[in-house]
Amino acid sequence: MRYLVRARVKPGQEAKLLQAIADETLGHGSVAEGEYLRNMNEARLGSDQTARWVEVCYCPTPLQEERPYWEKYFDLTRVQDAHDRRKCRDENGSEPWACGDCDCTVRLEQKLKSGGASFMDALGKKRKTAP
Repeated sequence: MRYLVRARVKPGQEAKLLQAIADETLGHGSVAEGEYLRNMNEARLGSDQTARWVEVCYCPTPLQEERPYWEKYFDLTRVQDAHDRRKCRDENGSEPWACGDCDCTVRLEQKLKSGGASFMDALGKKRKTAP
């Protein structure tokens, strides 16, 4: 399934998050290890100052496996289905593991890209201006 994730970086975690991304250790030890870096590179900053990204997750509970890795740096403010669950080929059993190569969220991802600044750019700028 694909989820639209909204999250705020926890106060004081900006530098640590940037370092984990730079070192490519974000999500280290998770079965979804590479997904974390992809998520951060695709994340956009909303007008409400939340990072937003579309995440692929195969857990029975949304972000069940990923949540501890994200919560080290973020307060997850909202996690919701990114498209109609009934149409998800992985979820309905018609094509297991389909979410990895699925294009079901292309429109949503395009909307995110056009509607906000790059989260990584904003995080880097914030870090540079922090005391």
